[in-house]
Amino acid sequence: MNIQIRSSTTLPLLLHLQNVKGALVYFMQAGFAMLCAGSIRTKNVMNVLLWNLLDSCGGAIGFWSIGYAFAYGGDDMGGKTFIGHANFFLMDGADMEDWFFQFAFACALSSIVAGTVAERSKMQAYLCYSLFLTGFVYPVVAHAFWSTNGWLSNSASNPLWGSGVIDLAGSGPVHMTGGVTALVMALVLGPRIGRFHDSDGNLLDVPREFPPHSVALQVRPCQATVLKLLAIYFSI
Repeated sequence: MNIQIRSSTTLPLLLHLQNVKGALVYFMQAGFAMLCAGSIRTKNVMNVLLWNLLDSCGGAIGFWSIGYAFAYGGDDMGGKTFIGHANFFLMDGADMEDWFFQFAFACALSSIVAGTVAERSKMQAYLCYSLFLTGFVYPVVAHAFWSTNGWLSNSASNPLWGSGVIDLAGSGPVHMTGGVTALVMALVLGPRIGRFHDSDGNLLDVPREFPPHSVALQVRPCQATVLKLLAIYFSI
């Protein structure tokens, strides 16, 4: 009787904890929005705030439809695979709490790149990027690191080199992937128009200053992030 009561009590608590952890990770969206808004010019603030909203909207569609399936679908089938192949559109008994937690990481990855492309990209292009990143690019990396079928996973039945890749709180699948994606985007898009060249394409003698919209918005997310990271660290 005691065992049954304990298990019936523990499961809801674990599910609630999973939702709390997902909410903490998802709260990074607010921090990224404030940081991006504070770092750009006033005329583009509303635009970049809408981009951060699109990270959640477009990212949710991509991760709900195929992203989660590519990342974790078929984990119980055994063997190492390059990508998942089950639970598309969250069908066949997908874990909703786990989906929300992983979706928060996918949105965080997408928002990492938002600051790189701020004032450099059109809205339609950014939405397509968000869908592709959360629907395919991130799931492939997450499957390799975190899925029990991933070829880099330390939880695989036969991990790579006997240990697999040991990741801490998404430093590899989330932050490394976001950083590399941001670097590629910066190289493709180049600097903001008017920063180093005039309207005719001639190189300026002195780069033009683009003052930030609000230094307070730049600093405030950093302070909140420290407290949030501590909470995430102790909740994982």
